[in-house]
Amino acid sequence: MHSHFGLVLMVNHACNLRCDYCYTGSKFNRRMPESIGCRAIDRAIASIHPGGTMELGFFGGEPLVEADMISRMIEYARALAIESEISLSTGLTTNGTLTHPSAWTVMILPCLDLVISCDGLMEVHDRHRRFPDGRGSAGVVLNTMKRLSDAGKEYRVNMVVRPDNVKELCEGIEFLHDAGVRRVDLSLDLWTNWTRPDAANLKEAISDCAGFWRNHLPDFGLNWFDEKLLLLSGVPHNETARCGFGNGEIAVAPSGNLYPCERLIGEDREDNPMRLFGHALDGADFLERPTAASRSDPACDACVIQSICGTTCRCSNYVRTGKVAQPDRLLCLLNELCFREARHFVELSQAAPVRKEQMACG
Repeated sequence: MHSHFGLVLMVNHACNLRCDYCYTGSKFNRRMPESIGCRAIDRAIASIHPGGTMELGFFGGEPLVEADMISRMIEYARALAIESEISLSTGLTTNGTLTHPSAWTVMILPCLDLVISCDGLMEVHDRHRRFPDGRGSAGVVLNTMKRLSDAGKEYRVNMVVRPDNVKELCEGIEFLHDAGVRRVDLSLDLWTNWTRPDAANLKEAISDCAGFWRNHLPDFGLNWFDEKLLLLSGVPHNETARCGFGNGEIAVAPSGNLYPCERLIGEDREDNPMRLFGHALDGADFLERPTAASRSDPACDACVIQSICGTTCRCSNYVRTGKVAQPDRLLCLLNELCFREARHFVELSQAAPVRKEQMACG
């Protein structure tokens, strides 16, 4: 039995946008039958110790095309969690363009960890995140975020970091901060090609972003640095099911097929090598699933940051190298740079009292 279990339901492949960097494949209407979603919830909860936690997430496509079904499944999971004496946390990432009544009802749920996808500056966002008729979506997304803020709903923003926007990354973060956003999750586009010049631009952008982050703590957060800072400082943080990768975490396609991570479902083709055995409707729980290999690159053994390195994410490794246990240089570079910036902040924080005392004595 697990103390934490992560379940992600891909409720439909459909989406109302046509973002040209999307990794989930063609957008087509294949709706998850509610019976599959509820059965997956049954099995996930049956896999958790009493007193444990289920992390229930919703994915697409654009998940809010199925807002009514999501509302019902959250209520179903909540009732079953109470009966089973476990805690329930729920989360959803949306493109921020659907605000009809049922979608709005889901977004403002107090229990929901809400993430809005926005790539920073309006012109940067609109390069890729467009409606089928070619219109950019930035204005709609910013209006949604303002409405959420006015309603008192907390949310995070997910920014996709690509070679063609990395030079504008820090400016985009500042733009979001000025718009009232207080937590940004940066997400490196792993599916595109990063050249050496792109990596050099990423290095410079990380330095600039870290400076902005340091200057706006503790009222503003950037995941790349926040996560490293927590690990460096030894501050206790909440346990999570990610990245269980099939053991402690299951993603379910609309068909009911099972995957170790929602980012690997794609179009749910029969020849997808990452599809797990079994089906959501088969079985009483999700126990006794084999664990995929963790990071095993010999080059990592001598690395000074291996204990706090994010290259243990088997999904990211698979996307970059085709091997779940082997990261590539881009992932290593990202972790090295973010570790360096977080350590720099710790060193500055430790030195600050000394400098103040010296100034007072002078």
